[in-house]
Amino acid sequence: MSSSSRTTFEAEIREQPEVLARLLQAGRPAAEQIAAAIRRRAPAFALLAARGSSDNAARYGQYLLGAQHGLVAALAAPSLITQYEARPALQSALVIGISQSGQSPDIVAVLDEGRRQGGVCVAITNDPGSPLARAAEFVLPQLAGDERAVAATKTYSTQLMALAMLSASLSSDERLWAALEQIPAQVEAALALNASTPDAAASFRTHERLVVVGRGFDLATVLELTLKIKETSGVMADGYSSADFHHGPKALLESRIPLLAVAPGPHVFEELDALLELARSRRAPLIAISDRPEVLGLAGLQLPSPAGVPGWLSPLVTIVPGQLFALGLSVARGGQPDAPAGLSKVTHTR
Repeated sequence: MSSSSRTTFEAEIREQPEVLARLLQAGRPAAEQIAAAIRRRAPAFALLAARGSSDNAARYGQYLLGAQHGLVAALAAPSLITQYEARPALQSALVIGISQSGQSPDIVAVLDEGRRQGGVCVAITNDPGSPLARAAEFVLPQLAGDERAVAATKTYSTQLMALAMLSASLSSDERLWAALEQIPAQVEAALALNASTPDAAASFRTHERLVVVGRGFDLATVLELTLKIKETSGVMADGYSSADFHHGPKALLESRIPLLAVAPGPHVFEELDALLELARSRRAPLIAISDRPEVLGLAGLQLPSPAGVPGWLSPLVTIVPGQLFALGLSVARGGQPDAPAGLSKVTHTR
């Protein structure tokens, strides 16, 4: 895709190394201050409230807090508060609201309730003056700059980075920060490795359905990529944990429905690899995001991810090939990735 024909969506995909580096450099003091307060108050569990792309980032946070800190972490159901007037017990909770705009009233309501009950309330937002930021006790700004394309790219990746920085701060382990500091360069490498991906995605333009599978930390990538494809291309993409996909939906696999697998190392999920073999046996077109040669070798379309990314940081890198695939698919289908029909940048839900 030539530079003269670039969309704002593509430009913002390519800004991600820069904005992630900026957040790493400028955001660490705030992350460490928040982590210190969390440690002092020792919450019993975590609740993450978000919608849309931010909800997919919250899924990543759920895995991070559980895997690295032993916290039971759940995704909020904001309607309990805004529609059913319920008051879940949040006095012992770490409540994290995630929203690029900070405008969604239902997400603000979760933090309002958590603050009222005395929980530790944190906002991750690109607008430090937003209602969400005002509702929170602590704010971790994303520092992504203006994002003009409706479909989120750099605001999603900075939400992932903010959560990873908060996790590293809670751990007080400099080795985690050293790994984080490699991420901007690894995202840059993913962009370079996938220079041809937007053009290659055009070969899938006639497909009206697509299945995306993965597991673990990269379930966030699966769900975010599913959303990006639906938003920008109008393709009915369905995202699944590969474990759940074995519980019935694998019956869908056939030659008319492509399977996109997010299957990086170093952790290997046996049932995910088994799905790749099943897809081949059923002649389903296979697309793979991976740094594992044995996985890429099975795929008709290879979306390589750079090697050496720790599993807990994988979603910050694997999303990039997926974003480029969504971009190419949208353009090939005559879509408008900057401003998909019927969508707006800020959505108010109650």
